[in-house]
Amino acid sequence: MGGMPLSRRSLVTRAAGLLAGPAFARARKRVAGVTTLYTHNSHADVILSRLVQTETLDFKGRRPDLELVSLYVDQTPDKDLSRRFAREYGFRLSPSIADALTLGGEKLAVDGVLLIGEHGSYPQSEKGQELYPRKRFFDETTAVFRKSGRAVPVFTDKHLSHSWAESKAIYDTARDLGFPLMAGSSVPGTWRRPALEVPRGAPLREAVAVSYHTLYGYGFHALEMLQCLAERRKGFETGVRRVQCLEGEAVWEARDRYDPRLLEAALQRLSRPIPGDSATPLLERLRKAVQKPVVFLIEYRDGFRASVFTLNYAVGEWSIAWREERADEPRSTLFWTQEARPLGHFTFLVRGIEEMMHTGKASWPVERTLLTSGMMDFLLTSRHRGGAQIETPELGVRYHPMGGWSDPGPPPPSRPLDQQ
Repeated sequence: MGGMPLSRRSLVTRAAGLLAGPAFARARKRVAGVTTLYTHNSHADVILSRLVQTETLDFKGRRPDLELVSLYVDQTPDKDLSRRFAREYGFRLSPSIADALTLGGEKLAVDGVLLIGEHGSYPQSEKGQELYPRKRFFDETTAVFRKSGRAVPVFTDKHLSHSWAESKAIYDTARDLGFPLMAGSSVPGTWRRPALEVPRGAPLREAVAVSYHTLYGYGFHALEMLQCLAERRKGFETGVRRVQCLEGEAVWEARDRYDPRLLEAALQRLSRPIPGDSATPLLERLRKAVQKPVVFLIEYRDGFRASVFTLNYAVGEWSIAWREERADEPRSTLFWTQEARPLGHFTFLVRGIEEMMHTGKASWPVERTLLTSGMMDFLLTSRHRGGAQIETPELGVRYHPMGGWSDPGPPPPSRPLDQQ
């Protein structure tokens, strides 16, 4: 880094984890990729391909200061890209995770590791969780660390693991071995419309979010969206007391458990209106449009409460509304993602990873994802038990937020998803 001073804007964007790119030249860190599979538009593609094809995935954008030197791929279906990309971009295609981290030697030979346990053909739990091998990837990585007598920063994509027990074990191991660990969704760093952030220390009372698609995969994004705002409230994060998952008519019958005005405020931020006659009240239209509503009800230890609705057939985006104590009107925003190549919201995720690899410090708290991973596990337990309320003394996760979000500016030009 050479002691070169940074502008005030550079410092702000670095703190926010939404980097415009370093204001100075620095040597590229050598990283290993470990992934379930590597196909077009998979998470491996939209994360690791940025290291070889630039942030815009067309060789025209900024190139991250990370060099992909090796890759382990767990499954190689017919549409696999890893073998062709290894030839084209010159990284080592490894037969094992240990080989990827040691480059075929005896000791750790990379500066960082990216674990991408998303997508692929894996079994599903009785609760509907995709059993991606995140814990196995992590354990084989830390085995190399232990053998080498040193460790390097690790990023793990989305959940730490499907279960609370495995997630906590991963977190504890990183703390015991003393290496930086970061995880989570691309959604917290994406564009917000309007560009709103919860002020640090705000006296939040309640939040209501809307989501879509699957509960385990997309519902996790919604929990991360919620948590990146909730963690900024007065007193900061103290953990979750209990959770419950309701489905069908029970969602509408539980109106005393959430503020319908916040649900309306979140819905009004969507770019696509709820189907039905515009003269009909919004929540009535919603009830008619959604065939199988689901709501996650979350009670925090400090009295803050939150709800996350999955509203398929009516909603295809993520938005959220929140209310502060003594505030007359709620605040709300759409977390907008670029659903076309280059899927620009992943750029902000990669920039956060890049910064951790260079500084040795997490760009956002891993405790956020420890908590969301645990919430998801217990929420799906509630669903599996017919909507039972689940006490969660395990989720007394305490932490402070880091930095804050700032508007990253306009998205890059879009092109069809089927284009390489």
